[in-house]
Parts: sequence; structure tokens; C-alpha cells
Amino acid sequence: MFDTSDPGFLADPYPRFAELRERGEVHWHDGLGLAIAVSHAACSAVLRHRSLGRIWADATPLERFASFNLLHRNSLLENEPPAHTRLRRTIAGAFGRGHVERLRPTVAALADGLVARLAEKIDADGAGDLLTEVAEPLPVQVIAELLAVPEADRGLLVPWSHAIVRMYEYGLSDDGKRAAEQAAAEFAGYLRDLTRVRAASPGDDLISDLAASDLSGDEVVATGALLLMAGHEASVNVLGNGVTALLRRRDQWQSLVDGAPRDVAVEELIRFDAPLQLFERTATADVEIAGYRLAPGDKIAALLGAAARDPLVFTEPDRLDVTRTPNAHLGFGAGIHYCVGAPLARIELASALDALTRRLPDLRFAGEPSRRPEFVIRGLRTLPVTRR
Repeated sequence: MFDTSDPGFLADPYPRFAELRERGEVHWHDGLGLAIAVSHAACSAVLRHRSLGRIWADATPLERFASFNLLHRNSLLENEPPAHTRLRRTIAGAFGRGHVERLRPTVAALADGLVARLAEKIDADGAGDLLTEVAEPLPVQVIAELLAVPEADRGLLVPWSHAIVRMYEYGLSDDGKRAAEQAAAEFAGYLRDLTRVRAASPGDDLISDLAASDLSGDEVVATGALLLMAGHEASVNVLGNGVTALLRRRDQWQSLVDGAPRDVAVEELIRFDAPLQLFERTATADVEIAGYRLAPGDKIAALLGAAARDPLVFTEPDRLDVTRTPNAHLGFGAGIHYCVGAPLARIELASALDALTRRLPDLRFAGEPSRRPEFVIRGLRTLPVTRR
């Protein structure tokens, strides 16, 4: 199978995924304690099947994880109909009131400013870290704009997000779990206070819309947390993984410099090195996926990185092609849990690619990128860059 703590596997899991696909579409993984789907068809079926749901199970012991559980128990992502239907209708309706288009020029300006600052740092110091200068601050600034988080508080968001999402990894240490709960408690308290302020004095932001909706206070808090954790972590890692892939394949970088459509390239970067490698579902009835039978309560995961390299769906799947279309990747999910923030994420990533290729067309590695030692959330620790 594969060992999710093996540095060699983490560096490049895709050859192992290919071997598994050749052996079958679904396998049991002892280390993860669940079945894993590795073909595009099987992963799509896992994500879409109505008898495979996001059935939240509280982290235990309950007294140690009250805030972490609150954020997830009330989340759109962790609920099924009818609760999911009500939450999604309200949240999608709030997004539909123009927040994405309202933010389009702001996102472009933020991306351009961050890349300009990276260029200045490279010119002054000879190199800079694309992660810390662009990939990490951009999505958190976008989410902060969406929620209208005051400028002085925005530095709190990334540490909270990093700590909380580590709970999604397998085999997390007790120290990591304690840090996740502390971050969840602090973030929940902050969002609760922000919601009270916006309820009393509404603004042109998503929290104001949600505070005026039929969502409970806990549901508004959970939605704010989900937008940060899902939006921030995914965007950081698409940009980090994607620029790394582009700089290793100079012809593809040059294609973007020469004007290849940024929106098409975004889809390919999401496909080529998936920022979220695994997404779980739980059977609520007897289910069969690609001949693999599950009973109620059994868990199965869609390996999104494996689905994204399936040669039955993607021609030359191990080749990065920024002009690839159509591109049926599953990076934003599928079915009722398809990412509600996908339109904003696409604008954000396309804006970053545009600013990078326009301001830094001669971008190069200044050293070898270092990868985070996690499997589920796939990303980098550092991405040192320079220019010719």
C-alpha cells in the first residue's frame, strides 16, 4: 500500500497511486483504517453517492474538544440533508448577493501588490519566499475582505487555520490536538464577537449577511471558520504546488508568460498536484463502489490526487499542460458538497498567476522547495525564488 509518513511517498505519491489504479479501483488501507478509491470513476461515485455522507463524529474526549467539535458539528461541510440543504441554501444565497464580483477588483489589486512586494524583495535581497510573500497572505487577505475582518486582527487568522486543519491528518500528536482545540476556541470566540458587532451594525460583507439570516449563532461561526480553513489552506497549496510545477517545466511557465488563459491554467494546477489528497465519506446504507461493498458505518475515502492522474480521463495525466481543456478534476469536490467558494478561489488563483507572470516573467528557483510532512493537506513549507 503506502505509508503516509514516508518522506519518499510524500515527495511524489503519484507513481504509487498509478500502481494501485492498475490493481483495482478501490482498496483497503490498514494504516488509514478505511477503504480508498483511486480511479476517477470510483472517486466521483464516492463524492456523489447519496448513501455516502459526511457524518460528523465528535473528537473525543468531548470535554477536551468542545470548540473544535462546535466548529464542525455546525458546518456546511460536515452535515447532510436536511441540515445541509438549509445551510447551503442560506450560504449560497449570501454569496449570490454579489460578494464574489464585489471582490474581483480587490483580489486583483491584492495579488498585484503582493507580487510587487516579492519583486522588490528579490531585487533587494537576491531572493524571496513565494509562500510567505504571496501564497500565504493572499487567500487570508481575501477571506478577511469577504468577512470584513479588521486589518489589525488579520494576523491571527493563519495561525488559527494551520493549527485547526492539522486535526485532519492521521496520527497527530497530543500537543497538536491541544493546539487545534485552543485555536478553535480562540477563533470561535473571535467570530462570535464579530457576528455580534455586525448584527448590531451591518456592513457590505458576508458575516453581516449571515448574521441577518436564519442561521444560528453557532452556524454563522462555523461558516466563517470553514471559509478560512477551506479557502486559505487550499489556495495556499494550489499556488505553492502549482508554481513549483510550472518552474520545473519551463515551457509551461513560458506559455503563461506569453498569455495562455489564466483561468484554464488554474484548473490544471488544481488537477496536477492536488492540495487536498483525501476526502472521507461514511456509508449510511449498503453501498457498492466499483465492486467494493460497504455496510452502514463503513468509511471510504476518495483519493483526489489519484483520481486526477487517471489516464482513462486525462490524456498524458503525468504531464502538466496549462492549456488542458476540458479538465474534469475533482479538486472542488462533487455532488451536494461541491465547494461553495470555488468561484472566489478561481478568481484569487488566476489573479496571482497573472501578477506573477506579468511582474516576474523570469522567475526561477533560488533553492529547492521544502515540503510539509503531511499527506491529506499537500503543500510546501518554503518556496525560495529569484529572477534571472
